[in-house]
Amino acid sequence: MSEGQERAWAELSPHYLIDVPRDVSTTSVARDAHIDPATVWGRSAPLVVEIGSGQGHAIVHAASTRPDVDFLAVEVFKAGLARTMKDADAAGAHNLRLVEANAPEVLEHLLPAASVDELWVFFPDPWHKKRHVKRRLIAPEFTALAARALKPGGVLRLATDWEDYALQMVEVMDVAPGFDRAFEGEWAPRFDGRVMTAFERKGLAAGREIRDVAYARV
Repeated sequence: MSEGQERAWAELSPHYLIDVPRDVSTTSVARDAHIDPATVWGRSAPLVVEIGSGQGHAIVHAASTRPDVDFLAVEVFKAGLARTMKDADAAGAHNLRLVEANAPEVLEHLLPAASVDELWVFFPDPWHKKRHVKRRLIAPEFTALAARALKPGGVLRLATDWEDYALQMVEVMDVAPGFDRAFEGEWAPRFDGRVMTAFERKGLAAGREIRDVAYARV
């Protein structure tokens, strides 16, 4: 991390970062780990979780403009979390918390069942080489974890700039138990709660179309 990121981590992590009991790796979550959102945020409010929050551009903007909602950023890269904390502090987004952990384990162990109002996965790693496709996050195993974490009526929002990944998302989610489409037509309208990020700009600059889908927990 840069000097500024190291300083932000040291100064801001006591407020923003959730301390997670680990299993084996430094980004794992122990099976008996869990949080109580009302205790973590000090109130009862809707909870939005972003998986793969990167440098935090989308979630910091959302948290700073929706103070009545609680937000959780899930990311494994420490430098991105440090940048997120720094920007959140500058924006006064004190309703945001961060966790440095593997997303599936956060959904399976850390979050209570049926505790999340919205789950965001924006521009996940496309693993676009054929031999790496099996590493993609949006797969049948993921849908069960998402269904566990989301409240009835909660929404899973996905976006990607890779057409074949978008098609895979729809293929997986259309048959996922506990989910119904929350959009009509081929693709969902662009989620207006998502600000333009570097990932989206990069995709557009490369001539790729941005595709959104959304599914409701039933």
